[in-house]
Amino acid sequence: MSKLHLKPSGTNGKVHDVTPDSAGWDYVGFSLYHLQAGERAREATGEREVILVLVEGKASITAAGREWGVLGDRMNVFEKTPPHCLYVPNGNEWSLVAETNCIVAVCSAPGAGGHEARRIGPAGITLTQRGKGVNTRFINNIAMEAEDYCDSLLVTEVFTPDGNWSSYPSHRHDEDNYPNITYLEETYYHRINPADGFGIQRVYTEDGSLDETMAVKDGDVVLVPRGHHPCGAPYGFEMYYLNVMAGPLRKWRFKPDPVVAWIMERDS
Repeated sequence: MSKLHLKPSGTNGKVHDVTPDSAGWDYVGFSLYHLQAGERAREATGEREVILVLVEGKASITAAGREWGVLGDRMNVFEKTPPHCLYVPNGNEWSLVAETNCIVAVCSAPGAGGHEARRIGPAGITLTQRGKGVNTRFINNIAMEAEDYCDSLLVTEVFTPDGNWSSYPSHRHDEDNYPNITYLEETYYHRINPADGFGIQRVYTEDGSLDETMAVKDGDVVLVPRGHHPCGAPYGFEMYYLNVMAGPLRKWRFKPDPVVAWIMERDS
């Protein structure tokens, strides 16, 4: 199996734990907890800022010295309702108690202390269509460039209908050359509906030095250190993914693969 393709380590507790060291890069961290009602999780943010995303279920959260109450009301991610999230700056701690069985994503990147702890969503997050035809997908922006909640993090959810493509036309953001393109590492946390199905993700460079095509299953994570990274949802299987991006500049600027650039120009 590709080193970019990560399977969950189990069904309970911390089932994913991507760090800059484990991924071989500098910025993005991603971990995922599967908790049963009554179970707890707790971490210190250290030098990193964090967005907790309640992917499914409800949890009572304490963070940055404050009680935030019970967050979460989406019991199945494919309800497509806006997520409940919490931003926690670097130099703090967070803890939670699962009120129901829940899945909590921990998205992290270097923090600079430039923002206060705050709730993100569900208010202000609107499911938005992007693309046309079989390139149609639906976006819940949690903290992209327009949302000035973070020092480094860029986080979004994407729902891709069965038979459609996503993160397409193929594009890359692997050079630090703003405003033409920015360097952003990226993780994809995938869910598939029905859960016994699969999706496809390819990660490749134009020179062929990296070219991996992966059949992703429900709960898998894909690392994108560089190159283009399109996804496909086969007929009969809907795809969700949670994206985490970060780099030296909190801007999302990309370049399409020249082979498919005409599609972007036609559909713009």
